[in-house]
Amino acid sequence: MPMRLVALIFIDAVLAVVALYFSALIRLGADELAGKLAEVKTVYTVCAFILIILFSSHLMEAYEFSRNTKKREVLVNILFGTFTSFFLLSVVYYLDPEIILGRGVLAISLFIFALLQFAWHALYLVGNSLSRFSERVLILGTGDLAVQMGELITSGRSNFVLAGYTACQNPAAPESKREESPVLVPPDAIVGDSSDLLATARQLRADVIVVALSERRGHFPLGDVLRCKLNNILIMDAPTIYERVQGKLMLESITPSWLIFSQGFMRTSLFSFSKRTIDIILSVVGLLLTLPFFPFIALSIKLDSRGPVFFRQQRVGNREKQFMLYKFRSMRQDAELGSGAVWAAENDPRVTRLGRFLRNSRVDEIPQLINVLKGDMSFVGPRPERPEFVEKLKKIIPYYSKRHFIQPGLTGWAQVRYPYGASVEDAIEKLRYDLYYIKNISPFLDTLIFLETIKVVLFGRGVR
Repeated sequence: MPMRLVALIFIDAVLAVVALYFSALIRLGADELAGKLAEVKTVYTVCAFILIILFSSHLMEAYEFSRNTKKREVLVNILFGTFTSFFLLSVVYYLDPEIILGRGVLAISLFIFALLQFAWHALYLVGNSLSRFSERVLILGTGDLAVQMGELITSGRSNFVLAGYTACQNPAAPESKREESPVLVPPDAIVGDSSDLLATARQLRADVIVVALSERRGHFPLGDVLRCKLNNILIMDAPTIYERVQGKLMLESITPSWLIFSQGFMRTSLFSFSKRTIDIILSVVGLLLTLPFFPFIALSIKLDSRGPVFFRQQRVGNREKQFMLYKFRSMRQDAELGSGAVWAAENDPRVTRLGRFLRNSRVDEIPQLINVLKGDMSFVGPRPERPEFVEKLKKIIPYYSKRHFIQPGLTGWAQVRYPYGASVEDAIEKLRYDLYYIKNISPFLDTLIFLETIKVVLFGRGVR
């Protein structure tokens, strides 16, 4: 997560405390409020208020920013977040009335917070749209890869602005015979060549130089790039900036050496132990909470269509070890009798009437808590695929088998960033996200995926 987004959320938490304090001051007065602040339960009140405010803002996408975001969108997201906060806090106060600061405090505090949050987010939006607060990028190259990087940087999804393109000549060839690479970028965006890269970068006040050369052998101006590096200009290659902006890997441009020497793809023993401990705790809690509903779900499935209650299927897990995955059955019993193994399609006719509800609500996934408890799966990780698909995709897609170096998950980075996949093209796109997750795996990323999953489930995204 970019530091400026961390700052955005942190200031929101501070504003929540400010809003709660002044609303309590208005309703209770200084003397009564001083007494309340001395009570231990007030700490729980403040923590619950902050957490629910931030969660509601996340749920209503108040933190989804780009340079193209409009103030009207910001206002709408904040209003929806405020209403969501009111509902959730009302439930919390109903369950535990002791943590209420006073009558009317909730409504006033949310009103004050909404005003403060909108003012802060609007200010953030203005700063985010100003080029002076963005990193200026100079692209080294004028070919197809440079075009892709230019489109990525100007898409408005990042904190980068395009300063221009620099043509790259072959420094090893005689000056009279040097040939430039094919020029595919707009000619008026070319601001110089690599003969004096440092001077060009300084003239354009470039913070970052992106090396976007489709062919580097005999073309890479090593000395000029090194001088820029030593003069405090950040040097990045195309796959790295693509990863930073898109949150996925650029499969067509990465090499085995890039995978080996790039940062990431590391998991400490402490992280693995903590992840497994959390998986066990969450799966046990989840099963205890949902087991009372199993008989009703089972009866509904039986009444809706013939066949078993549970659906079992072989899937490929960690290190390509196969395991049996469990789900509530959502398709006809003979769904693949004539077709064999096929991907689910949109409005799939094999899905039963009840099965569509089970899929939309993700209730059919609940038995996979058993897989998590057994250690076949984790809560967060790449979704496990069927052996038939894995063997096919390994032959077609480079690096596909690398997604099996960690345990598969109930949810994953690809599931919250990309809709349901039902083709080889979808599998390629989801692999970009899966490898990004494996490369950047961390407790923070797992938490972010968990929060994003809540949005996916509540709003029914990516279901087939």
